[in-house]
Amino acid sequence: MKIAIIGAGAIGGYLGVKLALAGEDVTFLVRGANLQAIRAQGMKLVHADGTEQVARNVQATNDYAAAGVQDIVVLAMKAHQVEAVLPDLQHLIGPETVIVPMQNGIPFWYFHEHGGALAGTPVHSVDPQGALLAGIPARQILGCVVYPASELTAPGVVRHIEGDRFPIGELDGSMSERATRVSACFEHAGFKAPVLDNIRAEMWLKLWGNLTFNPISALSQATLVDICQFPATRELAAQMMREAQAIAHKLGITFRVTLDKRIAGAEKVGKHKTSMLQDVEAGRAPEIDALVGSVVELGRLTGTPTPHIDTVYALVKLLARTMEEQQGRLEMQALQPSQACTPAPMIRAVA
Repeated sequence: MKIAIIGAGAIGGYLGVKLALAGEDVTFLVRGANLQAIRAQGMKLVHADGTEQVARNVQATNDYAAAGVQDIVVLAMKAHQVEAVLPDLQHLIGPETVIVPMQNGIPFWYFHEHGGALAGTPVHSVDPQGALLAGIPARQILGCVVYPASELTAPGVVRHIEGDRFPIGELDGSMSERATRVSACFEHAGFKAPVLDNIRAEMWLKLWGNLTFNPISALSQATLVDICQFPATRELAAQMMREAQAIAHKLGITFRVTLDKRIAGAEKVGKHKTSMLQDVEAGRAPEIDALVGSVVELGRLTGTPTPHIDTVYALVKLLARTMEEQQGRLEMQALQPSQACTPAPMIRAVA
């Protein structure tokens, strides 16, 4: 199949390499150093065990019109980056094209085909002007939850850390032919991509961790295992998760694992930096509203108090503003002995 992957970052690069090596016709829509690297040497995947694979049979371009209509279009960027590609996206989409957004958090299409009193309600925190719902045909969207952890270590090079699951599902819960086709394509490439009859429930399960561990890690500069093993932050995460669970239950969502098991799963990942912490360290705008702001918004829509989530949301939004104003990143540095009686870490902005 012809598959366009917009973005060749941690997830897009990982997905694209394996699809290309499985024989699919993969085109990366990228810019800058990534574009040059992939054109020159292909896209490299470094596996968790250190072995490497390089997909040289891929196309890389920033010309959407030249790429043309695709069978599958994967939106492999952060939620706040999607709107920027809307004018060009139409060149890739035909009447039968399947669009697979791979953003974390509550998606812009959440209430499309949802049913009930909130059916059709826009999610303003991720689509403030309604541009995404207006510019992306929701009838062609296939929901997807991203479980793998990976990182872009250099232009055209992605390192896989763990995980291989990309569950997918129709927004109306039907078991369609196109969902089965996309699932088979992904599984042929070595992924686990079951077709689910309630993709929103799976999204909430992933979001349950993202909305807590991502901002806490960004604020504390701590890894998953550190957050889970420090009693105060473990309890904060649990309180945020309880608030989110109350919202989800009002929207008809049942979690298939317990809260304690979800925290234990995060702890088991170990010394892993969340994507939000990686963004803060790299000086990139962190993905906040899709992961946290959207849950605050859904709390208001369902009349559910979210005091712990509100507090963390306010703090991480201020962190993002501070980074923007200082045009730099925040990093931990040790004080020199001459600066303090006992050396201790300090946080400073780096331009």
